[in-house]
Parts: sequence; C-alpha cells; structure tokens
Amino acid sequence: MNRPTTATWLIACALSLGACATSSPDVVSRNDAQRMSTVIEAVVLSTRLVTVDGSQSGLGAATGGVIGGIAGSSVGGSREGMVVGVIGAVVGGVIGNATERAATREEGLEILVQLRNGDRRSVVQARAAESFAPGDPVILVTTGGRVRVTKAPMVAPVPASAAARS
Repeated sequence: MNRPTTATWLIACALSLGACATSSPDVVSRNDAQRMSTVIEAVVLSTRLVTVDGSQSGLGAATGGVIGGIAGSSVGGSREGMVVGVIGAVVGGVIGNATERAATREEGLEILVQLRNGDRRSVVQARAAESFAPGDPVILVTTGGRVRVTKAPMVAPVPASAAARS
C-alpha cells in the first residue's frame, strides 16, 4: 500500500524538476545575472509560431525505470517478481522519458530580424508577454552565447544644446 504513494511522489518530483527548464525570454538564468551582455539593434521582419521540443535529460527515464521496477517486482513470487520487475523498469523508463519530453515542450516564436548593417538573423525563443510585429524596433541581447529578443526601449532624443556641450 505504501509503494503507490512513493511512486506517486517520485513522479511528481520528476515532473516538477522537468518543468523547471524553460527557454522563456522573461526568465534569466542565475548564471547570466550580473554579466555584461551585448546589445544589437534590429527591426522585426516576420514572426511565426513554432514548438520548442522537450528535453530528454534522462531524469524522466530514470525515475520511470525505478518506479516501474519497484511496481513490477512486487508481482507474484520471487522469480516472477524479478522478471516483471525488469520489464516494469524498461516500460517505466520509456514512459518516464516520454513524460519528461512532453512536460518540457513549449510553444515558441521564431523571430526574423534585420540588423542595421542589413544582415538578417533568426532567433527562436519561448512565447512571452511581449508580442512582435513586422517593423517593430527590437534589441538582441546576447549573454553567455544565448540570445533573446525584446522590444527596443524608447529613447528621448538628445537636445541640440546638450549635444553641442559634449
């Protein structure tokens, strides 16, 4: 009776850990905090919805294998329990891997931009609160090899008298 409770707890932990991974531009990695980023100005050419495939870190497969092995080993006598335990571990691993992949899949956005020098770039990121339309001024923020697109901040023009003093 205690094993299903343990199995349920392990599945919940695996799904919780898998849900921690995100490619959202609204979430910044702890490793990227307090680091200098490169900022490049661009203009949105087009956007399209995409699906960002889920991860397969092995955590789901390992958790599913353990749960399946425990559940299978409790079937029948020692010999049957051993065979069913191995089968349960394999099936649990496959199911756990598929569960992790599905739980970490995200709806994304491919944003095609044109830089000031005329070069074009494509960035895929998870959908966020910001929406982009062709012609929108944006900035590409690069930190540690990762790029995210965000709307360009509105900057007030510098008065001519202040520019002359500089």
